[in-house]
Amino acid sequence: MNMQEAANRADEILDDTFAKIEPPVHWVHGESTEGSCDVSRRRAVLTVISVARRGGFFGIVERGWKGSGYRQLGVNANSASPATYFETPDGFRVRLLIGGGGQAFFEVATPCVDESRVAPPTLAPGEEGHVGEPVPAPNVHSDFWSAGTP
Repeated sequence: MNMQEAANRADEILDDTFAKIEPPVHWVHGESTEGSCDVSRRRAVLTVISVARRGGFFGIVERGWKGSGYRQLGVNANSASPATYFETPDGFRVRLLIGGGGQAFFEVATPCVDESRVAPPTLAPGEEGHVGEPVPAPNVHSDFWSAGTP
């Protein structure tokens, strides 16, 4: 596998992750970075996820990852910036982190693969959003995810 193929696999992991989030959330591509033999793909959630709904959001994502055979590596239980870390059976590391302003960030880091050029992620036909920086703050209200009650 080369770096472009690994980046494509990382995008597939993110697509699968977001497909399992119900109700769906709005997101944009974050920065894509390349090392000497690895790639990281990122997405930022634009849907406002209230503090009361964060646990449920983590639960849906973690159940989806476990159901796909991912192994949990760790958890950061810090209430200001909670995170969960998993690894796929093929060695890709995935993370969900709640960052500044309560924004949810996803990252997939590839294992070391053969060096190659890597194209930035692309939007699927009909997909909203943009690719790259800067990532806007969460600004999409959801009757479910933005609710103030669990």
